[in-house]
Amino acid sequence: MKSYFNVSPLTGKPSGVKGYEYGEDYITIFFVSGKYYTYTVDSCGREHIENMKMLADSQHGLNTYITKNKPPFQNKG
Repeated sequence: MKSYFNVSPLTGKPSGVKGYEYGEDYITIFFVSGKYYTYTVDSCGREHIENMKMLADSQHGLNTYITKNKPPFQNKG
């Protein structure tokens, strides 16, 4: 798992995202709550997967993207 170190520029609060990992056709997002969600090309489409990967790697906006777009997840834990 790669760590996610984003702090909101608007509120100064840390993101709800703790970390992430991804492969060619999926991304798993780990939240500070201890929960995780896996999004796949099959569950939400290539565009969402690629956008979430880019935001994860840039360490900015991932939680906001998920909250606003609500991409369907494959599974959660």
